[in-house]
Amino acid sequence: MHAQEMISSHPHVRGQTNDALIRCIEECYSCAQTCTSCADACLAEDMVKSLTQCIRLDLDCADICNITGRIATRRTGSDQEVIRRMLDTCAAACRLCAEECDKHAQMHEHCRICADACRRCMSACEEAGRSMAH
Repeated sequence: MHAQEMISSHPHVRGQTNDALIRCIEECYSCAQTCTSCADACLAEDMVKSLTQCIRLDLDCADICNITGRIATRRTGSDQEVIRRMLDTCAAACRLCAEECDKHAQMHEHCRICADACRRCMSACEEAGRSMAH
């Protein structure tokens, strides 16, 4: 990812950028891709009906991670409250998705991989939120 490089080159960002937020942006995009891929893999499984909730949470988590990454990337102006709320929402979506994927992880490797990605993103969102708190 080039989040650090892009944000550092922004004309209105001066000084040190928040490393926790940069890591969070990168984890959000990574998690969104992983959740999308997991949902797609779930749809290809023979017992797809038993994976309905997993697919739903994968897709919700992917959308929330994507928008969180996009909002956190924007540096023009400031909307700290919305960013903090999105980080909280993203962490919650990742937690719920990881919990659901864990139920299927022994049978489906893609669910294990997705649960791990969700936990990494959840931790990154929580850390970024703490780094923003004044």
